Amino acid sequence: MTKEGEYEAVLKSMVSFPGGASSEEIRVALQWPTSHKRTLQRYLASLVQENRLLAEGESRSRRYRLPPLKNDPISVAAIPVERESELRIPLSAAAEGIRGKVRLPIQLHVPVGYNRAFLDQYIPNKTYYLSDVVRKHLAEIGGASGDYPAGTYAKQIFNRLLIDLSWNSSRLEGNTYSLLETERLLKLSEVVEGKDLKDAQMILNHKEAIEFLVDSANDIGINRRTILNLHAILSYDLLGNPESCGRLRSIPVGIGKSVYSPLAIPQLIEECFQQIVDIASQIQDPFEQAFFLMVQLPYLQPFEDVNKRVSRLAVNIPLILRNLSPLSFVDVPESLYIQGLVGVYELNRIELLREVFIWAYERSCLHYSAKRKELGEPDPFRMRYRDLIRATVVNIVQNQMSRSAAVEFIKKSAYESVPAELQARFIEVVETEIMCLHEGNFARYRLKYSEYTAWKSTWQ
Repeated sequence: MTKEGEYEAVLKSMVSFPGGASSEEIRVALQWPTSHKRTLQRYLASLVQENRLLAEGESRSRRYRLPPLKNDPISVAAIPVERESELRIPLSAAAEGIRGKVRLPIQLHVPVGYNRAFLDQYIPNKTYYLSDVVRKHLAEIGGASGDYPAGTYAKQIFNRLLIDLSWNSSRLEGNTYSLLETERLLKLSEVVEGKDLKDAQMILNHKEAIEFLVDSANDIGINRRTILNLHAILSYDLLGNPESCGRLRSIPVGIGKSVYSPLAIPQLIEECFQQIVDIASQIQDPFEQAFFLMVQLPYLQPFEDVNKRVSRLAVNIPLILRNLSPLSFVDVPESLYIQGLVGVYELNRIELLREVFIWAYERSCLHYSAKRKELGEPDPFRMRYRDLIRATVVNIVQNQMSRSAAVEFIKKSAYESVPAELQARFIEVVETEIMCLHEGNFARYRLKYSEYTAWKSTWQ
């Protein structure tokens, strides 16, 4: 490799260190031997002199980082920037490193295929994706609701779960329905004119799938039959070939915006799918079971399409069976979720997806767990827009707006008063506030009871 080529390799490695790195950290990332230390130090000095790197500190405390504005193809400026509203999950250095690598321009990714060893090396109840500390934490905040039959807790919160999980899982697929529009579709079968009918079908399929998991809690399990039926329900009327619903694929598939190529041989797909199901069924901890499915099902891509949706619903099987708080993916940023999956696809690294999973479960418990008061701090977004959120809700109630009128009014308020990158978040928050408004909390908005009851009759 030429010296300029080695310079480029150094600069590419720096994308994994958005907060800066020492020369030793850079050497390890490059996988250069210890004997190359002095060579690397010379390269770093040259790159600093050419203003292609910034250096901070002296001697052993010296750290290097990419300059904030640079036009070369591997600089920070070349990496897509997420919206402010999508940067709310605190990440470890390992997760940030994965995120940096998967955010590189696609032409810099190394093409890879399915790695069977990634599955083979997992031994149930000996290998753990989640640490003991994390599993205990999740068990505490998601606390089981007594010694009741499977699915009891999910049935108690069913109406809320149905809307939350249907909307959030669909949203992570790019579905354009808002939260209120989803509620109207699920409760009133009202399809929004002008929107793709596939969006409505996707949400209705989620409804059927959630009903299947909750109503059949005594009969389902982590087994072949349940996963195949889950796919059949979620993919209904969405696949080009209807016979593919509930069947393992027999054709190759690709992954959008990734250089990962899943298995293409039907016999191997069958073997690996059964291996995933067998391993998952043996895992004793429900959270480890859930995350194992969230990792391995999308990685295999056992179906022609709808694989991620199947994994997000399958995650809830062990939680429903143990009467734990479900995982509805509330507030999960689409970009980080996809980046976490690409980290699994291309690097077989789970750290980023794991931190998304843990954060997502904590957020879900804020909605469903009896221990929700023990979690986290107030949402800074809600605090920042508290007055505007309140004013929007009050306006909807005092003007006795219908559901359709409220949807348009909330969008209008967002477009007029909130930065573009935060509008989707604002719409979601206000719609959630409206849906949670009842006779026990209307006074929070300084509304009169007569105003609330008049609006409620129109709303219903």
